[in-house]
Amino acid sequence: MIKKIIKYLFIALLLVGIVWTFYFLYSKSQEPPVTFKTISPFDTSIVKKTVATGSVIPRREVNMKSQVSGIIEKLYIIAGQQIKQGDVIAKIKIIPNMVNLANAENRVNQAQINVDNAKMDYDRNQILLNQSVISKSDFQVFDLRYKNTGEELKAAENNLQLIKEGVTKDAGKATNTMVKATISGMVLDVPVKEGGQVIESNTFNEGTTISSVANMGEMIFEGKLDESEVGKVAVGFPIELTVGAIDKQKFGATLEYISPKGVTENGAIQFVIRAKVDVNSLGKNVLRAGYSANADIILSRKDKVTAIPESVLLFEGDKTYVEVETSNQNFEKRFIKTGISDGINIEVTDGLKKGDKIKLPNLVKAPPQMG
Repeated sequence: MIKKIIKYLFIALLLVGIVWTFYFLYSKSQEPPVTFKTISPFDTSIVKKTVATGSVIPRREVNMKSQVSGIIEKLYIIAGQQIKQGDVIAKIKIIPNMVNLANAENRVNQAQINVDNAKMDYDRNQILLNQSVISKSDFQVFDLRYKNTGEELKAAENNLQLIKEGVTKDAGKATNTMVKATISGMVLDVPVKEGGQVIESNTFNEGTTISSVANMGEMIFEGKLDESEVGKVAVGFPIELTVGAIDKQKFGATLEYISPKGVTENGAIQFVIRAKVDVNSLGKNVLRAGYSANADIILSRKDKVTAIPESVLLFEGDKTYVEVETSNQNFEKRFIKTGISDGINIEVTDGLKKGDKIKLPNLVKAPPQMG
């Protein structure tokens, strides 16, 4: 009897275990109900813009070059130094061309011979004039010749000295061996060293750059804009500059130039643009020449508008709608009218109220609401 009771009890427990196992597996196989998050319309500022990449550079940067060829005997500047127009930046030691030097010396010798010859004629005819053998008009010929040969000798000597030293006797303090700054500003670069050779700037040669100088008080942004965007902008548009070397701060600028001709880069047509940087927006920040920067060109802007995330929009033909919660996780379709968009948020002009709860796609996180 006891054995039968134990047997029936075991069978009952086994059946209960089997039923519980099936129930557990069935419960696990059922998907939990989908719960959608919601978001309400919010007030924010929406800025529609396009972006150009480029760098910040001085508006006026001038390369200082030598007027003579030779060796740099002395440099008087270093990069980062402030200089004024007329300051001496380098001294050049002339290394004369041997052919030109030989020709100049030969010219001096020839001029000296002419002077000596004219002097003898002058002295001889001076005696004849004093003895009244010749008239004054006859003597003037020899006097004029003597003076002309003297001037020719002086010119030849000046030419020789100019070739050898880069300066003439009559020039006084003026000399082209001393290179002077042509503008006031900051020295950006000194690509040469003392003892290095320089070539003069002339019609056939750009010459050696001794230093580059720029006025750092007037900076511009120079960048390139794709052809698909250039038609949306115009001179005078406001710009927000983001400089890579200066984090978490934007600087103001105004678009002042759009190139009338595009250039091909990597298979795309790019147009050069320039914008004047607002120095009042810099504060204590210092912009250095060549900083990389992005320019957000503001196409349009609206402040304090009612907006929703653009990701919640749904479309039916040419109409736009969202799903608005009517009760607990019950939603209805509501058609709305929209305005300006920045690609993240979009303005709602009609169809929604501030308290409405709009269904968010489960794959989309609720964006932060900006006041």
